[in-house]
Amino acid sequence: MDLLQLVVLALVQGITEFLPVSSSAHLILVPVVTGWSDQGLAFDIAVHVGTLAAVVGYFRGDLVRLVRGGLAPLAGRSAGPDGRLAWLVVLATIPVGLAGLAFKDVVETVLRTPHVIAWASIGFGVLLAVADRYCPTTRDEAGLGWRGALMVGLFQALALIPGTSRSGITMTAGRFWGL
Repeated sequence: MDLLQLVVLALVQGITEFLPVSSSAHLILVPVVTGWSDQGLAFDIAVHVGTLAAVVGYFRGDLVRLVRGGLAPLAGRSAGPDGRLAWLVVLATIPVGLAGLAFKDVVETVLRTPHVIAWASIGFGVLLAVADRYCPTTRDEAGLGWRGALMVGLFQALALIPGTSRSGITMTAGRFWGL
């Protein structure tokens, strides 16, 4: 991979990660459109780790509060809202982690095609529009219990399909749950 391809793909990742579009899909489609060779899943993971580092840096204060709240019961203190939210995030992470382990080979090979990306982008975009249109907001994050967190986690497992936006599918789950 040359420097131009590296810079273009890094910019694509940075621009698309926080929009309800799939940054992973764009990382696959750019080489298809430009005629570059597929950089592979290892590169995609590397740029996602870079994004994660930026997010952790930006939200470090919030993350420290969540970790402290989540660990508070171990010290005999009340977890409070931050601790409760931290444990809900842990619970929501379990389904996608298990699905990632179970379907790793399929995600890395069979699903990395422009057709899968196109149909997933369209399908999950329509699903988000339906959820946004027909599911009114009836609660806030305080109303998110373990069932809602688990549902969000199950929806996030769908983000393993290239073309499915993690943020978009999380928003979809939240809208279906009334958030």
